[in-house]
Amino acid sequence: MSFEVIPAVDMRNGKCVQLVQGVPGSETISLDDPVAVAKDWVSQGAKTLHLIDLDGAIEGSRQNAPIIDNIVKECKPMGMKIQVGGGIRSYEDAASLLEIGVDRVILSTAAVNNPQLVKELAESFGKERINVALDSKNGKVAIDGWKTQSEHTAVEMGVKFQELGAGSLLFTNIDTEGLMQGVNTKPTEDLVNSVSIPVIASGGVTGLDDLISIKKTGARSVVVGSALYTNKFTLTEAINTINEE
Repeated sequence: MSFEVIPAVDMRNGKCVQLVQGVPGSETISLDDPVAVAKDWVSQGAKTLHLIDLDGAIEGSRQNAPIIDNIVKECKPMGMKIQVGGGIRSYEDAASLLEIGVDRVILSTAAVNNPQLVKELAESFGKERINVALDSKNGKVAIDGWKTQSEHTAVEMGVKFQELGAGSLLFTNIDTEGLMQGVNTKPTEDLVNSVSIPVIASGGVTGLDDLISIKKTGARSVVVGSALYTNKFTLTEAINTINEE
């Protein structure tokens, strides 16, 4: 399966934003119409959209759910795959998204606090539709909008969630996220080598060379946010670079 570049549409207070290391108030980008942003990524060649409700991730309440619904309605008919995370705290939250046509839900805090939820959702909807986010800070998985650090490494948690039925993992290196200083590929590579399910990488992509470096780790795809929004490169350039590699 070919490596994929996935554009991020992160939402806070109804706008499409980019934060530095997930810190509220650190917005480097703020765009008024997330639906238009999503459709623009589609027009540039995206095959998958990565939608994150930052209000949900940080505060536990999915404030941007209506916008996500609209993006699904507008972009699914265009053939898009859509993955959604942020504030999915229960079976009902995940089920409601999967039932409106979201292809894959991303669990983080809920998975760490209630690992059996991953198993229950995988059994109900199929493992390929269940992703667990492992957001790593100083080598340990962070939850609650990255405010709380657990005692476990991403490798430890990745192996556990694979056994419980997760169909894929989203690995974000918080130490490089949003800083625009390039990627550190070793943590991603360590996780890829520890599991047999696909790993989606995220965090720190600044230039086209970073995409190539992440592809070489064996990750299945990469989520890109700030580099696209600050015009370090275009999505078309990213797709062409990967295809030529």
